[in-house]
Amino acid sequence: MTTVAKATPTTAAPAPVAAAVLDAVRAGRTTEVVRLLDGMSDPERRALFPALKELRGELRAARWSAEVRRAHPALHAAGAACQTGAVAVSSWLAASDMRWSQARPAVLIGILGDRDPRWLADVVQRLAARPFTARVPYELMSGLARLSGAPIPTTDAYVRAWVDSVNRARRRDDTLLDRLRAEPRLRELVAALFRTDGLGSWLDWPSGDGPDTWIGSLYRLVADGTLDRAATVDACVARLLRGGNLVDLRVFLRLLRELALTREEERGRISDWLALASDGPAPVAAHAQGVLGVLALDGEVSPRHLAELTEAVLFRPERKLVRAQLVLLGKVLTRDPSAAGEVLPAVAQVFGHEDSDLQERALKLVERHLGEAAAPELRAALAEAAGGLVPALRTRAARSLGVTPAAQEPAGHTEVLPPVPRPVRLAPAPGSAVELVEEIGALLASGGDVATFERALDGLVRHAHRDREELLSALEPVISRRWWAGHRRLRDRHEVTSSFERHYVPLDSGGGFDLLLATLTGAASARRKQSPDTACAHGSLARPFEARLEEIARRLIDDPPPFLLATPSWGTGVLEPGELVDRLETCRRLGTRIAPVDFGQALLRVRRADRTAAGAAAERAAALGTEEGTRLATWLTAPEAPLPRVTRLTSDTRVLVETEAATGLPGDLPEPLNLLRAPLGASLARGYCYHWYSGARQHWLGLLPEQPELVAARMLRDLSMAAVDDERGPCAILPRLVEAEGAAGESVHLCLAYGLGARHAEDRLAGVDALLVLAARGGLDHARLGADLGELVRSGAVKPLRAADALRTAAATGAHRTVWLVLRRALPGLLADLDASVPARGLGDLLAVAAECAERTGARGDLPHLARAADRRGTSRLVTQARRLRHALTDGAPADGARAEEVAAV
Repeated sequence: MTTVAKATPTTAAPAPVAAAVLDAVRAGRTTEVVRLLDGMSDPERRALFPALKELRGELRAARWSAEVRRAHPALHAAGAACQTGAVAVSSWLAASDMRWSQARPAVLIGILGDRDPRWLADVVQRLAARPFTARVPYELMSGLARLSGAPIPTTDAYVRAWVDSVNRARRRDDTLLDRLRAEPRLRELVAALFRTDGLGSWLDWPSGDGPDTWIGSLYRLVADGTLDRAATVDACVARLLRGGNLVDLRVFLRLLRELALTREEERGRISDWLALASDGPAPVAAHAQGVLGVLALDGEVSPRHLAELTEAVLFRPERKLVRAQLVLLGKVLTRDPSAAGEVLPAVAQVFGHEDSDLQERALKLVERHLGEAAAPELRAALAEAAGGLVPALRTRAARSLGVTPAAQEPAGHTEVLPPVPRPVRLAPAPGSAVELVEEIGALLASGGDVATFERALDGLVRHAHRDREELLSALEPVISRRWWAGHRRLRDRHEVTSSFERHYVPLDSGGGFDLLLATLTGAASARRKQSPDTACAHGSLARPFEARLEEIARRLIDDPPPFLLATPSWGTGVLEPGELVDRLETCRRLGTRIAPVDFGQALLRVRRADRTAAGAAAERAAALGTEEGTRLATWLTAPEAPLPRVTRLTSDTRVLVETEAATGLPGDLPEPLNLLRAPLGASLARGYCYHWYSGARQHWLGLLPEQPELVAARMLRDLSMAAVDDERGPCAILPRLVEAEGAAGESVHLCLAYGLGARHAEDRLAGVDALLVLAARGGLDHARLGADLGELVRSGAVKPLRAADALRTAAATGAHRTVWLVLRRALPGLLADLDASVPARGLGDLLAVAAECAERTGARGDLPHLARAADRRGTSRLVTQARRLRHALTDGAPADGARAEEVAAV
């Protein structure tokens, strides 16, 4: 138990009384403290406060001990009683160090309740102005507000505290409705509910429907007249109009539906329903649209308002709302054909919608209600809008409108791909220790990329070699904020050392620098317990990265090198051979001991693709006359070895790979790096491990910058988790993977296919970026990616709706030919698997993307099994899009001669 030293009050209060108060506070005897303070005058209380403040500081040093928890409620009450300023009292009451061990609200109200009402109102206002996280009890604020007689402060914290108090006060013998009825300021607080954001989940408690819920209780209070109905409805609609979190809005939408507005109440808010249908979230917009639809069918909505509603809804992304609006318009026009002049121009805006099914619905609506006597101006406007229809509908629209169809030959397609990313040169290491420390601090805060990490790593080694003491002095502000710094007790120091030695804590950017800095300061050892290197697919990637950091940490203790050999020349991780020779030459001149793992990593990173530069560097390396120079020369002139053979395997719905041992790596590598040549067996490819959350993935890509296939095969299961297990974030590495200077083979394309089918939008966008970059670099095998995507959709690993969304996004950037070539290979297998009666869900969306791309590029030819889908009966999305794609591939003419050659090549 922690013993707290007694504070001697330097006050004018009687010493025995002051000492008794402090003793009672330490013992946690709150009732005795209140009794003693009642017998003191205001000046005596104020004189006692410095001693209480001093005691608070002493207690803060051991805040989690049992003695402190016992003393805090009494100290909380005494401090509030011994101050007179509203600012000081409110600050004391809401102090964070006493937040979890406070005096009871009734005790505090008894202490403060006899003060001036205006002073009490000031204290309440200040307490209510604090954030809800200050956890000021509602009972305290409401009790003081009641004594002050002032209006309640309906701030965010006050209202949240009230809701929290009502929810927590549940007893067996009452209901939520009973507790609300007992609130004297109910009307003001309920009105504030609608103005307070973020209460949706709180008001949804208890969950579900029924009388003993917030929604049911508020409805009952309106029904019996406790709450004004008109004011509640207005507040509810205003809350929906203000927008915000969908969880919040769903609660107020449920209340609005529960209130069951009368036709008169709905009619008086037509402008509000129009605004909600235009800009509200989908559930809110659907409700507003339904209300307006009923009013419109009863003739309560003018054609002008109906046209405004139509224009607003038709530009929303939710296809369900657009379809519902078209159905409503059909019913309205059937009832009142005279409204066609104002409504049909709004309907024609759907002709430019990205969904051709909606275009066809809109065209049918125009055809049905245009009439023979339609004004020429209306026909001209509709004919002009029909230019936005897909080619399969454009001719039909021209015939229906009585105009000459426009030529349907597509204009020459120009493929738009992003510029090929240009590698960025690594800047030299920071020249001063202060600049280095700033970069390390930023790296520890944000993680940084490979280039930032390698630059800071090289800078740390250089400055440790140059002036260790100056470096340590500059690092002090960064080190003082690390979790492992400042542990004085022996047990804590052992815990720090043990944490760094655990092999199941994989190192990333932050963990790597923690290891280096802790070793540099003596807070930890550079030794780490080694895990079984064959335990998982990632072991052969994680171990080389960690082994180099451990080697650097050991060298920092007694023999820091002047620089690192493996620091890359480019942000991709590639090291220019001439630069490596220069570094080896400098090491020979200085007599530097070569670090084996660092040199081995340099060999793996050195550029060999430029055979001319590699040959010139090999001659210089051989002339050094050192072992390392000879090894470098041998590696630079070694012939290219083929990639290891890849075999596919399945695991549940996943498609993974296993590989043979890699032969295209340097010989005589240190054991940790030698793991990179190990085969990837089926058990390793399938297995889970503790590396799945590792932030070191980007650094694994830097191990073999010219051989991305070896890395991709070992990371394939990680990428599959983004599609199969709905994990967030694994696909962030895809753009870096395809920017690698080596060829993209089977494993890289399979990784990319998983990225295009990822659950989360940001992961799919990373897959789209990777697709476009790989296409721009000329390394995309369209047929291979299409086959992979089709296989993953058939196995169930990738949902077709997600793949369609990703490919639609890629096509929208201008890469229509790229997307078409991928889908041309993916679709036949999916169409061949169609059941006679149950179509594959989402396949219609893939066909829609394919049709759009075929129309844009002028692609022609036969797609296997497409006719089977297009000849099916019905008007499902799959059938209509299959017909659209068939029309695009068979009815149009090639864009130009070059296009015909391109299609023939496909």
